Amino acid sequence: FGVEVFTDNSQMVMQCDVVVLAVKPQILLSVCKQIKVHIRHRPLLISIAAGVRSHDINHWLGGGVSIVRAMPNTPALVGKGAAGMVANDAVSDKQKTLAEQILVSVGECLWVKEETMLDAVTALSGSGPAYFFLMIESMTNAGVALGLDKQIAEKLSIQTALGASTMSKQSTDSARELRAKVTSKNGTTQVAIESFQEQNFDIIISHAMRAAFERAREIGFELSDNAE
Repeated sequence: FGVEVFTDNSQMVMQCDVVVLAVKPQILLSVCKQIKVHIRHRPLLISIAAGVRSHDINHWLGGGVSIVRAMPNTPALVGKGAAGMVANDAVSDKQKTLAEQILVSVGECLWVKEETMLDAVTALSGSGPAYFFLMIESMTNAGVALGLDKQIAEKLSIQTALGASTMSKQSTDSARELRAKVTSKNGTTQVAIESFQEQNFDIIISHAMRAAFERAREIGFELSDNAE
């Protein structure tokens, strides 16, 4: 692909205007220690490590560092990612534009007002693809239980998820309005939706996302405490 590669982080960062910290949260401290003395030219640092606060990253790197924290998700691998971003006070308008250009190349990116909101982004879109994969898996299994061949059930589940998502993105109607349009009175969709609601579907989703949100916050506190 014509991309220059390095085997040493220190050698690499000295030549970069933008450094993307794309490592597991538990590894980020050691990476920051390794490159700390090699970023005196003040590049923009973009971190996609879940939960690790920009204050801690800035501290680990010696202070005064331009940092954009981003929470992308795995559909970025196919150009359909969703990312929330926040910049610290050291980031210039030019650097914000550059960070946005990088993230938008693999999907959609949105700026949030406060860093604490990234934990909510993590719970929603960061972990969110797994929720939909679980839905596809469950629908496939249900289709098989109703007599469909597994391959057919899986393909129908995947295409249905894709179609619903595409319609929602392209339509001016809200998700609620689109759902109402496909839910005919006394029809098959209505009884299915009522079954979901009887089992507190909204609460199940809310509890799951709250758990992910709390865990994202815990990771940030744990790594901050362990680094002191």
